[in-house]
Amino acid sequence: MIVNATEFKMRVGKYLKMAEKEEIIITKNGKEVAKIVPIKKQGTPNADFLYGFMENYPNKEVTIKQIRGERIRKYESSY
Repeated sequence: MIVNATEFKMRVGKYLKMAEKEEIIITKNGKEVAKIVPIKKQGTPNADFLYGFMENYPNKEVTIKQIRGERIRKYESSY
């Protein structure tokens, strides 16, 4: 979501609540000046993203092909 600085200042609580789930970009005079992003509670975002799909690989030594295959199977099983 993009919001101007004046709007953000007037309703900071609302935008902080929204930032728990999505990025908020703040503009000033039409230019992007800041971004508020949700905080991940555990680990590093990159590792969580890649290895979160790889529950069956405890040593975490996997290839890109294995990661893609695991992700595809996850989505196929949800239908």
